[in-house]
Amino acid sequence: MDLLKQRILKDGKVRKGNVLKVDSFINHQMDIALLCEIGKEFRRRFSDEGITKILTIEASGIGIACITAQYFQVPVIFAKKSQSKNIDGEVYTQKVESFTRGRIYDVIVSKEFLHPEDKVLLIDDFLANGSALQGLYNLAKDAGADVVGAGIVIEKGFQPGGKMLRDMGLKIESLAIVDSMTDDSLSFRE
Repeated sequence: MDLLKQRILKDGKVRKGNVLKVDSFINHQMDIALLCEIGKEFRRRFSDEGITKILTIEASGIGIACITAQYFQVPVIFAKKSQSKNIDGEVYTQKVESFTRGRIYDVIVSKEFLHPEDKVLLIDDFLANGSALQGLYNLAKDAGADVVGAGIVIEKGFQPGGKMLRDMGLKIESLAIVDSMTDDSLSFRE
């Protein structure tokens, strides 16, 4: 998606440790016009899948998932990174490691919202090592749902997550795949 790649080149910041900061337009401050184009593109790429739910993880995936969901006219479920008083009843749980935070979370989804008849599209802002996406995939599979694929805004193609998940048979549509990053530049896969 050229619009996204151009925005990454213009406003993205590469930091040490293979961190790509896109917080001025994706995951802290959100450019809604850009997110609408991202949502339309995910709708185009997954239009024939019969999606009934979109599943993401808090917090950065929520805005992207919500805007995408309006084009599918389906609800969004987000996996929470901690148990809270407003989640009662049984839950599905998976452990995920956050690349940017460097810690492991138990993510949870209430069994009330995810069912075997669901056709689920996973949405996330980044794919690096694949732990978050694999956790979402496993949550949906624990519910017996059909995971039709994953929409990723930015994939770090030089990290193992994308290959690992594709090797598992997951259809992944990444809108921008970063092939390499150095302290002062990055390049995209065509």
